[in-house]
Amino acid sequence: MQSIKSQLRSLSPRSLFPAGFKRKKTTAALAAFGAMCLLAASQADAFNAPAAGTFAFDIYDIGINQILKGPIGFAAGVGSMVAAAVMAIRQMLLPAAATVLGGAFLLKADSVVSSLGAMIR
Repeated sequence: MQSIKSQLRSLSPRSLFPAGFKRKKTTAALAAFGAMCLLAASQADAFNAPAAGTFAFDIYDIGINQILKGPIGFAAGVGSMVAAAVMAIRQMLLPAAATVLGGAFLLKADSVVSSLGAMIR
């Protein structure tokens, strides 16, 4: 059995897959699976609000119109922007970027909700 140093020396540093053939097969399989998933997607349709007077409309109205698009969603969006600024000052750049994206989602919730697509079929 070879030692780890001799195994590392035998690998070519210019190889695309330095871990060997097993990793190459796994990467190729994952690439093929990802391509199949992209090709299998049929169509995306926009989400429609439920009809007025139904039980689902009451839940949609409270959750989306009154909370997400209302003052609670706006305050959460502004608060997340402030939190992102604090994180950026502390040099926590990756969490700050994620927080900015979440805050932007909350601040522009009215346009995001109407443009969300759902896979049908």
